[in-house]
Amino acid sequence: MSALDPTDFWAPTFDIVTREDGTIIMEQTAPLPAHLPTLADYLDKWADASPQQPWIARRQDGGDWRKISYGDARDMARRIGASLLDMGLGPDRPLLILSGNSLEHALLGAACFYVGIPYAPVSPAYSLVSKDHAKLKDIARLLKPGAVYAEDGAAFAPAIAAISQLDLGVITQDGQGGTTFEALTKGDANKGAAARKDVTGETVVKYLFTSGSTGSPKAVINTNEMICAMQAMVRDCYRFLEKRPPVVLDWAPWNHTAAGNKVFYLVMTNGGTYYIDDGKPAPGKLDETLRNLREIACTWYFNVPVGWDSLVAALEDDPKLAKTFFSELGMMFYAGAGMAQHTWDRLRAIARKTTGREVLLSTSLGATETAPFALSCTKVQEFAGNVGVPAAGLSLKLVPNGGKLELRLKGPSITPGYYGDPAKTAEAFDEEGYYCMGDALRPADPNDLSKGFFFDGRVAENFKLTTGTWVAVGAVRASLVDAMDGLIRDAVITGEDEGEVGALLFLADRARKMSPEELNAALSQKLTEAAAKGTGSASRVKRAVVLTEEPRFDMGEITEKGSLNQRAMRKNHAQLIAAMYRGQADIILA
Repeated sequence: MSALDPTDFWAPTFDIVTREDGTIIMEQTAPLPAHLPTLADYLDKWADASPQQPWIARRQDGGDWRKISYGDARDMARRIGASLLDMGLGPDRPLLILSGNSLEHALLGAACFYVGIPYAPVSPAYSLVSKDHAKLKDIARLLKPGAVYAEDGAAFAPAIAAISQLDLGVITQDGQGGTTFEALTKGDANKGAAARKDVTGETVVKYLFTSGSTGSPKAVINTNEMICAMQAMVRDCYRFLEKRPPVVLDWAPWNHTAAGNKVFYLVMTNGGTYYIDDGKPAPGKLDETLRNLREIACTWYFNVPVGWDSLVAALEDDPKLAKTFFSELGMMFYAGAGMAQHTWDRLRAIARKTTGREVLLSTSLGATETAPFALSCTKVQEFAGNVGVPAAGLSLKLVPNGGKLELRLKGPSITPGYYGDPAKTAEAFDEEGYYCMGDALRPADPNDLSKGFFFDGRVAENFKLTTGTWVAVGAVRASLVDAMDGLIRDAVITGEDEGEVGALLFLADRARKMSPEELNAALSQKLTEAAAKGTGSASRVKRAVVLTEEPRFDMGEITEKGSLNQRAMRKNHAQLIAAMYRGQADIILA
């Protein structure tokens, strides 16, 4: 079995200092590689060097791919940018994008960063799922946008009406209630080109909103320098990106930093092609993803763990699909949640069977505030979960906190703060200027930190049992999901001020097909086996209840990227949790 090509990935060395109080500072010895200061510079670079190279593509009405080249993208960015300026948009009057991923969304984003207009891609759920549009109203009041874009004017009409008192322009495909997107493309390209000259590294590209699951969403400021520095870190880490233009097929939403910053700009800054996937890992949507993957041989492929669960089965069942999928692939990447070990093992096995070599399966750790790339693992691992080591140019700080090591970061890719909220900005940084991630890390090898780290839970999610023992919620949740062997897709960990750890379970499709008797027996058996392997009371889940209702977006129980808010779930299901500990619910016991 051939190993990874060592020239495809970094091989960093580190300076590590441990202070008297146990705080660890870890930095790469090599500096951050040189990079262009603005995204407009990268669009210009590839429009000049490869004007006919496809930049972005989307399948039209289930048929052929519509592709936009780098040359056309720059021309459209200038024209659309000029039209937005004529509408009164500018640094203090951003563009609000309500719709999901599309060619129009991509062009509007390019137009904004090219002429210096901040834009804010907002989760469509705030418009289409929310009943009261409360978070959308909060966002609009904060940003005071000059215009709003919605691809489908009718579908988004109630959301637009909810913020109409702000006197903003409306852009849709059909012009319902305002201007058509097509009209924007008729702008003066010379005016757009002239405006581009004022764009600098400090110019704000966009505002990305945190999930806001415990209150109003915070607007994370994303500047050109922040994003361009982050992409320099990505290129330094994944060096195969510079050997050939990256090809990506991706469904993940651009209102989230992983897709909207890391993957989207990974393609553009390296002169590659981004194929918008209208499929996704959801009922009725996977077939479209598989259709696309039969045509597009990606050099980089991202998915969330539940997506990989479905995809690995398809790859095992269809050798032709697997051959195309792995033919150009530089790495497989997952994020958004922990990956079950059985999925990890199956993916590595099908990759080796198809290619005769090791294909890197990796994850990383970052946040909206870190642009997001911060830590990444590029060494082949036998087990899932290693989030790697810090990128070049970043200073990693680990601070002892409640028996754990709390992660903090400083560097050019870190946000300057939250728009319009100096108090929250001040809270987010420590006295040395490090951004406080709120995550804890556990070294893979305490004697050799260069071997990477494992995510050790959110500091704010953790709680104590009545014994005074801390429960590391993230680690316990990941371990439980893995131990249940595909019966559950997620879990809420409980036990605050109780004597033992419990869980609220979300069933996987496999479990839903079982009879109640079979299900209870299987869950009880797996729960008992998992508890027997626990190393202490804080790691043993001793009781559980199956949740029959899906998490509710308006109640803050789930973010737009689908991850559970543990604290919100515990708060909103307090009565059920209390009944579980009193023995009054339909309990599964270990």
